[in-house]
Amino acid sequence: MAGDLSEAVSVFVELRPRLFGIAYRVLGSAVEAEDVVQEVWLRWQRTDRTLVISPVAFLSSTTTRLAINVAQSARVRRETYIGPWLPEPVDTSNDPEVGAERAEALELALLLVLQRLSPTERAAYVLREAFDYAYPDIARILGLSPVNVRKIVSRARKHLTEDQRDSVDAAEHRTLLQTFVAAARQGDVAGLEALLTPNAVSLSDGNGIRGAARVPVLGRARVANLSTAHPRFWPTVEAEPVEANGRGGILIHRDGRPATFMTIAATSRGIHQVMWVFNPAKIAAFLDSRTRHRSAPALCV
Repeated sequence: MAGDLSEAVSVFVELRPRLFGIAYRVLGSAVEAEDVVQEVWLRWQRTDRTLVISPVAFLSSTTTRLAINVAQSARVRRETYIGPWLPEPVDTSNDPEVGAERAEALELALLLVLQRLSPTERAAYVLREAFDYAYPDIARILGLSPVNVRKIVSRARKHLTEDQRDSVDAAEHRTLLQTFVAAARQGDVAGLEALLTPNAVSLSDGNGIRGAARVPVLGRARVANLSTAHPRFWPTVEAEPVEANGRGGILIHRDGRPATFMTIAATSRGIHQVMWVFNPAKIAAFLDSRTRHRSAPALCV
């Protein structure tokens, strides 16, 4: 029994990055993804593993189905969320357990677009585009035919706008972000407008917190002005460059404490999306992601 459990732990720990990566992309929440992975571990413990032909298939299927269930209930909860909702950013500077096989399928802006899909569509897209699962394998996981899975993935791809398909690389993204923050610090509205596309949008995730815009701010001029609207804001904070979801981000500290996360989405045409996370719970989750995956995961045995 002890040897069997030891082998079960070894298999699970090896696959855990992938399982977390699947759940996180489907849910857009590191906290919820961790809960899903922990439940998968408990089920893996209770399973008669002598009957499991492929641990990868079993654990991937269990993770995906649980994530879909959580996503369905999360959609109801988010209907009462105050203001725009953004996915929880996760630190990727030390290759945490996001399990990115295709980094572009991890970007915050893309995860936000995926939230518009149904949980099943989201799961099919994630398994195919992020982890390169074969259509027959996805069909078995979702309990659908391969033909239906192909149609679902095709529809999901059509939801992606040209901006998501044509995003700049990580180096250019980092340069644009740094230039944007420098212009905002200086109150250079004209400089900000030059960086933004005409249809740029600013999204502030605060769930009702004071100072966070409760509606999307649309248009180059309005986004530029919003970014410099508080003359006393930038001089009173410190901006720490971080890496989140494979891209550059800024963690803003006030009075020595992390208070806001911000990043951008951009193409060769300019910055088309500015994302601000004020929600304290999401800031805490990001900070947790910076340390949680640097040590061995805790498993309840």
